[in-house]
Amino acid sequence: MMQHPAKIVLQVFGFAALLAFGMNLGPSGSFAQEEKQEEKEAAESIAEPMFNMPKSGPFAPETISIPNAKAIAAWSRSGHADAASESFSHWNEEGEIPANCATCHSGVGFRSFHGLDGSPKGLPEDPFPIGGVVDCETCHNPGLSRITEIALPSGVVHPVSGGDVSCMTCHQGRASGARVTEATAGIAEDTSSGELRFVNPHYNIAAATTLGGYARLGYQYPDKTYSGRFNHAKPVATCVSCHKPHDLTVAEANCLTCHQSGDAKAIRIARQSYDGSGKTDKGIYHDINANADLLMSLIQDYATEIAGKAMIYDGTRYPYFFADANADGLADEADGRSVSYDAFTPRLLKAVYNWKFITADPGIHVHNPHYALELAYDSVEDLSAALGRDFAEFGLLR
Repeated sequence: MMQHPAKIVLQVFGFAALLAFGMNLGPSGSFAQEEKQEEKEAAESIAEPMFNMPKSGPFAPETISIPNAKAIAAWSRSGHADAASESFSHWNEEGEIPANCATCHSGVGFRSFHGLDGSPKGLPEDPFPIGGVVDCETCHNPGLSRITEIALPSGVVHPVSGGDVSCMTCHQGRASGARVTEATAGIAEDTSSGELRFVNPHYNIAAATTLGGYARLGYQYPDKTYSGRFNHAKPVATCVSCHKPHDLTVAEANCLTCHQSGDAKAIRIARQSYDGSGKTDKGIYHDINANADLLMSLIQDYATEIAGKAMIYDGTRYPYFFADANADGLADEADGRSVSYDAFTPRLLKAVYNWKFITADPGIHVHNPHYALELAYDSVEDLSAALGRDFAEFGLLR
């Protein structure tokens, strides 16, 4: 710092000269005041911040680079993030999600079920708050690596690795063939029973269909054999081999590694027709759909001719299958509500369960086409026998 002029005068010319010089010290006319002012300014300069930031904040959000921004954006557009969808808003009027539903319909419920939040594993007693979705931690919680097996509705315990835990937990369905067997035990195959009710395998059950006959989640007819897990190809070993993990869309480019088309509905490797059409220039998706449609036709014929009460299907409302006693194509009404179908026979319930199982997975033609074709074939064959139809005329292959 430069020395004050008054100090120089004092040192060189003495006090008298200082008095003379004092007339030029500035507005204050005081050496002491000048020195204090300098010290104040020096202190203020030291106290100034290292960086000058705008009052609005240290950065503008749109200019900052977030490493996982693309993943978050993709997730936000996916069904897993859609809080307004039926999957996550179904319980809004009740104000809470039952514990058994929250396992898959709320990230908080999922973590509680697996004990990832420090709570005991298994279904908790209390419900969960509404508003939850499949959030980031549902699939990225570090504790997932410690989970090595998942129990399926059939009782099969399936080994899993960290990446499969979330998918296998929530897409395994809620029922199995064993439940249908238990419900129909002791009742003659073609006897209607008011005690029988539709058994729902649930929705988007890709994990259930992928595992095939090994998991026994479809209704498997006695003395029949069923294809096991569909391993596809060695590089396609997990769900994210085909599905982009955040936006959930199909990675069609991966299909092109082996197939001529990235459109899964157009892919076919079988050189024989399974639906009796004789056409092999279409995707296996179409064979499965044709057989499912045939099965539904026979289900409705059986309901009318054998069970004694016509049935209609309405996929927009539970329990989907309704009574149509006067066969007018409309669900019967009672007390202002549609009447659930109440004339199931064991044979009919088994076929209905398999039809719903096949159609509950929109990607079953990729996840396990073999299992889908087998379940449809066996169900059509069983109903045909009861209806007296010539099953061979359908030209189906198993």
